[in-house]
Amino acid sequence: MKILIAEDDKNLRKVLMNELSDAGFDVDEIDNGIDTIEMLKKDEYDVLLLDLKMPGLSGMDVLKEIKAFEVPTEVVILTAHATVSSAVGAMKLGAYDYLTKPFRIEELKVIIEKAFEKKKLISENLLLKTQIKRQAETYKIITKSPLMFEILENVKKVAISDFPVLICGESGVGKELVAKAIHDASHRVNCPFIPINCGAIPENMLESELFGHEKGAFTGAYVKKLGLLEIANQGTLFLDEISELSPQLQGKMLRVIETGSFFRVGGVKEIKVDVRFVSATNRDIKGEIDGGNFRSDFYYRISTLTLFIPPLRDRKEDIPLLVEHTINQNPAFKNKKISSEALQVLAEYAWPGNVRELQNVVHRVLLLSKGEAIHTHDLPPDLMVDNTGSGKKLKDMEREYILKVLKEAGGQKIKAAEILGIDPKTIYRKLASYGITD
Repeated sequence: MKILIAEDDKNLRKVLMNELSDAGFDVDEIDNGIDTIEMLKKDEYDVLLLDLKMPGLSGMDVLKEIKAFEVPTEVVILTAHATVSSAVGAMKLGAYDYLTKPFRIEELKVIIEKAFEKKKLISENLLLKTQIKRQAETYKIITKSPLMFEILENVKKVAISDFPVLICGESGVGKELVAKAIHDASHRVNCPFIPINCGAIPENMLESELFGHEKGAFTGAYVKKLGLLEIANQGTLFLDEISELSPQLQGKMLRVIETGSFFRVGGVKEIKVDVRFVSATNRDIKGEIDGGNFRSDFYYRISTLTLFIPPLRDRKEDIPLLVEHTINQNPAFKNKKISSEALQVLAEYAWPGNVRELQNVVHRVLLLSKGEAIHTHDLPPDLMVDNTGSGKKLKDMEREYILKVLKEAGGQKIKAAEILGIDPKTIYRKLASYGITD
């Protein structure tokens, strides 16, 4: 936590510096109002301890100035001249709290902790709003496939209810786009759409991400943290890679879906939320149930409504549209054109990584190709596969391609997964299915 002490009493300032530094805080000091504003503009402080009576600018004037900051520092007023009117005035201008001199250091530390907790929540909320705004601007389903038009019709139908939805499909087909389309077509459109990848967060952290935690719930829990369930209240929570949830967390999430309530980690107060649950998986969950890795009661609850997103190889008419869209999304390359021969190669390829892989390939080609046109020789050699006349099975072609990319990546599985545009866990599973362990 970073604290700025703005106090013209040198002795008190030194005492506060020593005490708060010893308590583990990062502390700076200043003795006048004008320099306080400059310090706050130059650096970001979590909490400002502000004397109301200072030379240059008064504490009230400082409060008025920092109120316009995008994420204002939380202010604790320190004053020997506290009256009801000055305290109320300071609070109206946005001060978190005030203390009358003399005060106990322990009392100050408690207020600082609470002010810091509020600052953190405001910052997290601003970050989420930014993410949500960015998502709203970039989420768009590009298609002319009859299969996808049918999916979009079903999206409209499922959007009018609040039943949980399960979206199935291979990695990279656009399951999150469909989840966002469901949210946008629902009555929750003006509320948060919060995505979380259950496979990308370590299990010991995932519970805290979902449910939040109370201060002191575990080592490192210095302040209270809101979980994504609370942040998604009135909106939609998108649980991607739902099959990666442990059976224990599945049980806890089942209770949330059924009751709309939960407890933060380390908490005793029941919290109520109104959230629409949309989940996604690229796995055969029924197979996971048979293998004892997934709870059948949880599966039946999250799959009240189920949508299957077809792979890109089953909707090849979308490939030219997606290529054009990807190029147009990169203003630096807006003048580049793709030759009909190169487009034909892209259209005939099987795309085991689906839309995500196609976008990654186009990005790479845009960056590395010379001249204004993209030709077949600009494409990765791995795409030059006879997809139609060789008689090879799709799974054999997929195996060949994955192994080629893995070789390109020097055997680094995570790097290969990045190139392919698939989740690292998927590549591990694929290699295991090929009998390749090292």
